[in-house]
Amino acid sequence: MAKGIVAAGRGGGHVGKKLRAAISTLGDLAFPPGCVSCGHLVENSGYRHLCEACAPKIDFVEEPACITCGHPFYGDVAGERMCPHCEGMRPAYREGRTAVLFKGPARALIHELKYHRGLHVVRDLEEIFRRSSRVINWIAGATLVPVPLHPRKKRERGYNQSELIAEALVNASDGRARIEHVLKRVVDTASQTAFDRRTRRANLKNAFALTSRGLITPGHHYILVDDVFTTGSTVNSCAGVLRRAGCLNLDVVTFGHG
Repeated sequence: MAKGIVAAGRGGGHVGKKLRAAISTLGDLAFPPGCVSCGHLVENSGYRHLCEACAPKIDFVEEPACITCGHPFYGDVAGERMCPHCEGMRPAYREGRTAVLFKGPARALIHELKYHRGLHVVRDLEEIFRRSSRVINWIAGATLVPVPLHPRKKRERGYNQSELIAEALVNASDGRARIEHVLKRVVDTASQTAFDRRTRRANLKNAFALTSRGLITPGHHYILVDDVFTTGSTVNSCAGVLRRAGCLNLDVVTFGHG
């Protein structure tokens, strides 16, 4: 009997997915998880790894928002408005959107995923996307292109968080988008966290390229996917490669902005 359960769990099909979800749910009932943001017990929050107190602190981005970086505008908006978060940027893509602001519980989820091998939080990212209708409706029919990691970094981490975020988007949209890995990272740059926009842009020059099988359909809708929009240097560098390859209909979506 145990062998049958293992085989079904490894099947990768619909039955296997349902079985793994049921086992995971039973595990949570027996050993309720702790909140990744505050450490308290998680119960009845609508998320698997955020508690009732932290869940409402997810700051979803709504209109009006900057069309380049996705950061919301506050107060009355009339006519064109300069966004301080991407001022001076020359986007190689058309429009950028983000689901939430990168702070509090949202930051905790991404940090858990990127720095603590927290693959268990991906389902919460999926749930957050599901609640962001302006992102989910926007990606329908598009091809999602995850921002790639350098092979060395991917070996160290074991996965590319942008690929997992793209998968969460596809699941949240009930399969209305698809993923293509048409980009690769060819320069192993240092972490960009501590650098300003000018330094980031210089570091990322020629850092990305098309894969050997990367084929662009010019009029198709492509959307670059990354975890966080900070200065936009990474997604813009990727966008430049896709533009030069003939991509005419190109946008960006990130989980968070901050």
